[in-house]
Amino acid sequence: MSSTKYKIIVEQHEDGFVAYPLGFAGCVVGQGDTADEALADVQSAIRFHIGTFGKDAFAEDSPLLHAYMTETELANAD
Repeated sequence: MSSTKYKIIVEQHEDGFVAYPLGFAGCVVGQGDTADEALADVQSAIRFHIGTFGKDAFAEDSPLLHAYMTETELANAD
C-alpha cells in the first residue's frame, strides 16, 4: 500500500485546535480538542475530499516546497 505525505498547518485557539493541508483546491479542515484529534479529523477530511473530487483535488504538479508564517501591519485609514 502506498502513501502520500501532505503538509498540514495546525493552529491552537482558545477553544481547541484546527488543522488544514496546504496545496488543496478547495477547503479541507479538521478540528479537535487536541492537536492529535485535529490531525485525525483532517486526515478523514482529506480522504473524503479526494474521494469526492478525485486526485486532481491536490495540485501534485506543483508541490509545496516551503511554508512559513509572518505578520504585516496596515495603517488605519481614518
